[in-house]
Amino acid sequence: MKITLHVNGTAHPLDVEPRGLLADVLRDDLGLTGTHLGCEHGICGACTVLMDGEPVRSCLVLAVQCDGGWVRTVEDLAGPDGEPHPLQRAFSAEHALQCGFCTPGFLMVAAGALEADPDLADKPDAVAGVVGSNICRCTGYEPIRRAVTRAARERRGDTP
Repeated sequence: MKITLHVNGTAHPLDVEPRGLLADVLRDDLGLTGTHLGCEHGICGACTVLMDGEPVRSCLVLAVQCDGGWVRTVEDLAGPDGEPHPLQRAFSAEHALQCGFCTPGFLMVAAGALEADPDLADKPDAVAGVVGSNICRCTGYEPIRRAVTRAARERRGDTP
């Protein structure tokens, strides 16, 4: 099927299998390998991307469902000059990653949450809910919660 995906601000006309998953199209057809496939059942969250501004598990979404839609992957987080996104800086500063496999999914679910709620830093239960939606087997979740809170404060303009 012929579709057009707008990925990271660029339109991509594609010919995809009707049963092709968004994750596979991103990785295999577009070469955006930052989207990781972990469980392929929508449980781990490693494949999370933003679709029309909302976090989705790309292993559960058919590419044809995204025709004409806007997808944002972890490759698009850094600024045009390569400046890291506040989340990327915070994950580094708070040691919120070890092996890094789950990190793109955490970054994208957190980016969606930060865009939806600029006051996320003041809502520890909401931060815990965001972080609890994905699975990490290395770091434990406290450094990730701290990183999301730190990034939310930075985006809001709070001084560290």
